[in-house]
Amino acid sequence: MTEHRLLTLLGTALFWLFHIVFMARAVLRPHRDPSSRIAWVVAMAVLPVVGIVAYLLLGETSIGRRRAASLRRVLARLPDVAAAPGADAAQRLAVVPPRYAPLFEAGHSVNGFRPVGGNRGRLMADSNATIASMIADIDGAAEHVHLMFYIWLPDDNGRSVVDALTRAAARGVACRAMADALGSRTMIASKHWRTLRDAGVQVAVALPIGNPLLRALRGRIDLRNHRKIVVIDNRITYCGSQNCADPEFLVKAKFAPWVDAMIRFEGPVARQNQHLFASDWMAQVDEDLSGLLRQPLPPEDPGFAAQVIGTGPGARYSAMPEVFGTLMFAARRELFVTTPYYVPDEAMQAALCAAARRGVATTIVFPARNDSWIVGAASRSYYADLLAAGVRIFEYEGGLLHTKSLTLDGDVALIGSANMDRRSFELNFENNILFHDPELTMELRRRQDDYVARSRPVTGTMVAQWPIARRMWNNAIAMFGPVL
Repeated sequence: MTEHRLLTLLGTALFWLFHIVFMARAVLRPHRDPSSRIAWVVAMAVLPVVGIVAYLLLGETSIGRRRAASLRRVLARLPDVAAAPGADAAQRLAVVPPRYAPLFEAGHSVNGFRPVGGNRGRLMADSNATIASMIADIDGAAEHVHLMFYIWLPDDNGRSVVDALTRAAARGVACRAMADALGSRTMIASKHWRTLRDAGVQVAVALPIGNPLLRALRGRIDLRNHRKIVVIDNRITYCGSQNCADPEFLVKAKFAPWVDAMIRFEGPVARQNQHLFASDWMAQVDEDLSGLLRQPLPPEDPGFAAQVIGTGPGARYSAMPEVFGTLMFAARRELFVTTPYYVPDEAMQAALCAAARRGVATTIVFPARNDSWIVGAASRSYYADLLAAGVRIFEYEGGLLHTKSLTLDGDVALIGSANMDRRSFELNFENNILFHDPELTMELRRRQDDYVARSRPVTGTMVAQWPIARRMWNNAIAMFGPVL
């Protein structure tokens, strides 16, 4: 045997050994459903080199050992929100009917946050009204302003928030602003970010990428901080789907306007959002914010029960789909969902279908035009089964419906940043608020009706008449869901 042939055989053996190691890693990786494991093994078997590279980049939801260790240290340092003076009273005020108690127990299992009472909430009229309200609260801040956005653009609304922060910092208010490295890259690279820093606003970048090639070796680049958090003076917070930008959303103007929903909360639930912000901030900045979580909660006031649910790679696996599924199975009369991105796991698809089959009036609204053609195609692959089960489907035509909301029997609602897709389930850091208040829930429910009024219904006949090429395309794209 020649030396050249021997080297060739040795190289081939090493390659296949390397190949088998990665296939074994895909099989042994924890928290993967069987379809995901099968998909990765098939991808690596059919396209060995491409499959292995894809697995290295997209196969695991690791934020990197250093980041994971840093996050664990931060969470260990932060005090339990329930230990703050007045927390016991806030929890006693959280009066929830027994049939809804398991919903909040599911939320408690994620972050350890108990539902707290004494909260008030107001649904913002639209995106511009939300920014105007935030600016008014920033201008009225006495102690601190904390902001975290996935997307912060240097447009009219984005610059208006910059101006409000500089004014607050000038009068001695402690201002901390954080933005995701990828979603807010244009703002971070702009003069406005430097203006904030020069004005005395502390700024931080969430999940910085650095060198993309080296970053990929330490953890996935596309794990992002998708949260939208505003906390003012430990008593006011905002929660919903809106980024810090104009509804015209010039970076994707052809899909505009972006249609969002945000609720301004006031009360003890703001402290739980503060906890999420502090964990994000301290993971990037060497500053201890734990003292803010030890401050006394405001005096007892009448108000509804609410609970923050923050998920992400650092939280318990499958937390967000479990919360969604628990809410769906709890519905008795009506279940209404809006989401721009729907790529569910099998359990969530089954939960929606089961709700309709047991007689619950189940409705879901998607955008008619999705800014992600991949997600749009994958979402439509689920239409036939949903419609067959009795779920009403509408496609919103007044822009890109970006609202992530769920209302349940006119009593309970969930609003926040989490979509019903695998990215929100496994990859993104998300924040949501679950609350029990018939009045505010019905206000959100009326907003959902407004979306339906500007939507077209989708019927089973329409889906059955789609060309076979379209159905094949949708289903083929959806097949990649377990891989991503």
